[in-house]
Amino acid sequence: MKYLALDYGSKKIGVAISDEMGMLAFPFKIVLNKNKENSLEEILKIVSENNISTIVVGESLNQKGVENKILEEAKSFVKILEEKSKTKIVFEKEWFSTVEARRYDDRRDADDSAAAIILQRFLDKENRK
Repeated sequence: MKYLALDYGSKKIGVAISDEMGMLAFPFKIVLNKNKENSLEEILKIVSENNISTIVVGESLNQKGVENKILEEAKSFVKILEEKSKTKIVFEKEWFSTVEARRYDDRRDADDSAAAIILQRFLDKENRK
């Protein structure tokens, strides 16, 4: 099974993809999110071209565990993505994934690395079952 992860942001969406066995996550791409329709089409293309079975979306919560504004925006984006892709979508908490990604990735934009961290956390849990 191959997985894709999204680190959704209002300006950029980090994308990561797993290996074929669903064991390891790799940064894949940063999608500019200026036009939601274009962003959606680009992600749908990635899903289709890579035979993705499950999409994992970072669940952005504040430090009290309450949904923040970006998660509301992400959920509406994800709803359309799920309808159009016909792909299973799950949420994975993304506690400080961008901060952690920047520790290991010296590029200014580490959104794809943050998506890889989100995906790896999810895969690690799945593979322990």
